[in-house]
Amino acid sequence: MASTDDEPSYIDYETFLDPAFSPASFANSLVLATNNPSDTPVDLSTPLSRVLFDIQEIDTHIHTLTTKNAIPLLTHTKAQSDAGEKIVKDVRAQVSSLTEGYQRLEKEVIDRYEAANQVRQIVERLWETVRIGRGVSRCLLLCRQLEAQMSEAGGSGSGGKQREDHSAMHRAAGTIVSIRQLLDAKGPGEEGEALLSINLITSLQSSLINPSDNALRARAQQSIREFSMSSLAPGSSVAATTYAQSEDTKARTVSACLTLQTLSPQLLLAALQAYLRNQLTSSLASLARALGTLNTLDRTLFEVSARCQNIVALETLLAGVSPSISTPSSATAPSASPTPTLLSSLLSALDTSSLPSYFWRSLAEGLAPRVQELVSKGGVAARTLKAQRERVREGLRGCVLRGSQGVQGLGRTGGEWEREAAVMVGSVIEKDTQKRSSYCLPLPGLDEDMALAMKHSVTKDTFKSHTVIYYIKTDDHGFILIDDIPVVKDDWGK
Repeated sequence: MASTDDEPSYIDYETFLDPAFSPASFANSLVLATNNPSDTPVDLSTPLSRVLFDIQEIDTHIHTLTTKNAIPLLTHTKAQSDAGEKIVKDVRAQVSSLTEGYQRLEKEVIDRYEAANQVRQIVERLWETVRIGRGVSRCLLLCRQLEAQMSEAGGSGSGGKQREDHSAMHRAAGTIVSIRQLLDAKGPGEEGEALLSINLITSLQSSLINPSDNALRARAQQSIREFSMSSLAPGSSVAATTYAQSEDTKARTVSACLTLQTLSPQLLLAALQAYLRNQLTSSLASLARALGTLNTLDRTLFEVSARCQNIVALETLLAGVSPSISTPSSATAPSASPTPTLLSSLLSALDTSSLPSYFWRSLAEGLAPRVQELVSKGGVAARTLKAQRERVREGLRGCVLRGSQGVQGLGRTGGEWEREAAVMVGSVIEKDTQKRSSYCLPLPGLDEDMALAMKHSVTKDTFKSHTVIYYIKTDDHGFILIDDIPVVKDDWGK
């Protein structure tokens, strides 16, 4: 800029050096300075010549300045180049050091890491192999244990004599459940992962585990289906059940119930409900036949009482077995512990408070239409039934009370089953003049003053399809009126 002071110039350098300089505004000012605003054709040659001349002037000025100051410029450029070369030399030394360090790290770390990574992969695969091996080993151990337990459950003694261990059924069921849990643990990292991909395991599953499961279910269901402890018999030719046989039946049934409970609680409920249905079906069929030919009624009533005694014995047995224990502390009496028992789940499923009550009321409900059909057909059977209704009534009542007392007096007292006896009698005895009638029974513990005080009191209790209404008479007796079932009103208490 010192040269610009020595040599005069018409170029306004301050305009071009101004930070707010705008080429468009400068060009517009040149056009307006060389043309009138009213001119239609605009002359651009003059402002363009002006700009080209200014550019040439600036170029000449730059050339003059560089020529005069060539030595200082070259000296400054050389100094900058030498400084750059020195910096590059230092940087190259640093880069070389970094390269050597990286190569050393690559040899000491990266190569070792790659080798360690390969070792890690080998160890992981070995661990997976060991884990699968442990699972297979445990499964084989459980299968061997299951095989021994199944052999004990239906094992053979010396001389080819079969001797079954009923408790082995429950242990075998627990082993099957353990095997199921092992095979079902298929999640990542779990013990049963990839076990089903082993041919040995799938072979054991099809040849041992599933057949053992089916055999245990069938044997336990058969034991429940064949449960019988009643000593009632229509004649004296049948010997009473011995104590050893009774205990063996209890042990067999308890083992069967615990086996099904261990395999699946629903299996136990289904087996017990099937047992009750079979008892009901057999009793209903035999009673319907006996009412048609009364000469077999006494024998049939004994058979029905025996079935009810079996149900009472089963109820007592289930009340002493807890699903959380392998062997019941008492198989002959209900447990006083608040721990849930096998009986509680069955009663809940049947929506009843007692198995004998469920048996008699279900039997009465199914028997009523059979009797109505028999009476509506008429004939000798209907006339005989009407003629001997007193005998039928006493027989049915005795059948209920006798059967509900259970085996060896394990049931409740006979007075507690008067309602069930009334329902059974009401389902068979028909009144000649009306379908809706009443059967009267005394209410114990009611004196004359209480009867007079309760003269007009009426309460209702609904069970199944029957409605029981308690009427209090003015004398010292109370009477139960059972509506909607055909029964004959007793002459007593009229």
